[in-house]
Amino acid sequence: MFTKFLEDEFWYGGAVYEGYRQPIGQMDSIEWDFRENPTANQIMPFFLSTKGRYIWSEDGFKICFHEGEIQAEGKSEIVLEEGYECLRGAYLAAMKKHFPFHEIRLSERFFEAPVYNTWIELTFYQKQEKILEYAQGILDHGLPPGILMIDDGWSPYYGKWEFRKDYFPNAEKMIEQLHEMGFQVMLWICPFVTPDTIEYRETRDKHLLIETPQGKPRILEWWNGYSAAIDLTNQEALNWMKKQMDELQEIGVDGFKFDAGDSYYYTSGDRLHREASTDELSRLWAAFAEPYAFNELRVCFKTGGYSLMQRLCDKHHTWDEKGVGGLIPGTILQGLTGHPFGSPDMIGGGEYLNFQECSKEKFDAELFVRYCEIASLMPVMQFSAAPWRLLNEEDYQRVLTAMEVRKKYLPKIMEVVRNAYKTGEPIVRHMEYVFPNQGMEKIMNQFMIGENLLVAPIDTPGTTSRVLRIPEGKWRLEDKIFISSGEDFSFEQKNGPLVIEKIV
Repeated sequence: MFTKFLEDEFWYGGAVYEGYRQPIGQMDSIEWDFRENPTANQIMPFFLSTKGRYIWSEDGFKICFHEGEIQAEGKSEIVLEEGYECLRGAYLAAMKKHFPFHEIRLSERFFEAPVYNTWIELTFYQKQEKILEYAQGILDHGLPPGILMIDDGWSPYYGKWEFRKDYFPNAEKMIEQLHEMGFQVMLWICPFVTPDTIEYRETRDKHLLIETPQGKPRILEWWNGYSAAIDLTNQEALNWMKKQMDELQEIGVDGFKFDAGDSYYYTSGDRLHREASTDELSRLWAAFAEPYAFNELRVCFKTGGYSLMQRLCDKHHTWDEKGVGGLIPGTILQGLTGHPFGSPDMIGGGEYLNFQECSKEKFDAELFVRYCEIASLMPVMQFSAAPWRLLNEEDYQRVLTAMEVRKKYLPKIMEVVRNAYKTGEPIVRHMEYVFPNQGMEKIMNQFMIGENLLVAPIDTPGTTSRVLRIPEGKWRLEDKIFISSGEDFSFEQKNGPLVIEKIV
C-alpha cells in the first residue's frame, strides 16, 4: 500500500505504547514493524488520520511514514479508506466495518471505585494476613473500597490455580471478609504451566500444551523464568483452565487479571491444535478473558471492541514516556484504537523493582501525586504502592483531594462510560476528535472526557501551572465562566487536577 499525506494531515494508531511518538505529520520520518506485536501493550493493525482516512489490515504490518509518503506491507491485504472528513469520522467508519463493539459485560465497578493491586506491597509473597492488612489500610486511611487484585504468588505454581495452603490457611474466609469490607476480589493468572509438576504431565499427555514441530512441549522463556504454554487454540485446554477458575469463583472470587500472553513469548511455527500466529495466540488469551465481568488485560492484538478492562503496560517511577509522560498519550491511543476501558497502570508506576530501589532519597513524592491526579480522571484508576506509607501528610492530602475531584465528576464520567458501552466511542478523547479543524492535532498532554469535560493535568516536575488550548466556545472553571476563541490559556493548578467544563 502506498499513499501521500494530504495537506495538514496527521496520523495516529498502531501500538498504544507508541502514543508518545504521535501524531505523525508530513515532515516526520518513522518506521514501525508491527508484523508481530513488539510491545507489551495493546496493538491494532489500524491507523487513522485527521482528514478522515484510515489504514487497516487483518494482520500486523510494517509501515513507514517518511516526509509526506506512507508505505505499508504485510501478509494480508492492507486497505486505505477515505472520505470520512475528520478523525472521528474515520474512527467510527473503521469501527463499524472492522471492529464493531461486542456486548460490553464489563462491571461498572471498575469506573465507580478504585482498583487496588497487591503487587508493589507484597510482590511474590502474597499472604492472607498481609492482604487483609493492606485492605484494612485502605479503609483506615480514608480511601474507598473497590476492586482488590491479588497478584502473582497466591498459587503454588503456574497451572495449579488454587490458593497455596501455607500462605492462605483459609482463603474462602479471607474472600468473605474482603467482601464484607466492600471489596471485589480478582486473582492474577497466566496461560502457562510450570514444568515438572503433576499439571504439566497431565496437560502434556493430553496434548493441551503448545508443542515444538517435533511434538515436544515448548518450554518458553518469559519474565518469571521458563514455562510450558497452554494451547489457546484447543478448546479442551481452555476447558481445563476454566474448570479451575470456576472452582475459584465458587469460593467467592469475582474475576481475574489475565497477565502475560505477549506475542513475542511464543514461537512461530510451533505445533497447535489449529494454525495460529503468535499475535493470534495473544488475541485468544483476551478472548478467553472476555466473558468475565471482572477482568484485566495488559497486552492484546486486534481486540478493539472487546469487553475488556485494558491496562497500560508497567510504568516506571519516572517522568519520561516510560513513566508519567506516557500516561496521557497511551490512554488517548487506547481510545483511538478501540480500547476505551483503560487503566493507566498502577499509580506511581508498576515496575516493582523501581520501588525496591527507591530509597527515601530516590522516591519522588511529587511524581506519585501527579500520577494520581492524572489517573483520577482516567476511566479506571489503580493503586498498588500504599500512598499512606510513602507520602507525608501534606502530599497524602493531595491524593485525597484528587479522589474528591474524581468523585465530583464521577456522574459525568459514568455517562461517558455508558455511552462507550453502547457506541464504542472513546471515553478519553483526543482534542482533535471532539474539536476538528481548530489546530488541536498535536496536543497530547490534555484530553476530553466525552464532549464537555476538558482535563489538563500537570505531568512535568517542579511546576504548578501550565498552558492549555481551550477550543472555541463558552467554558466554566469552578465558578468562573469565560469565552474562548480557540487560544492558549495559562492556569495555576491549586486544588487537584484541572477540569474545565464546556457550557452547552
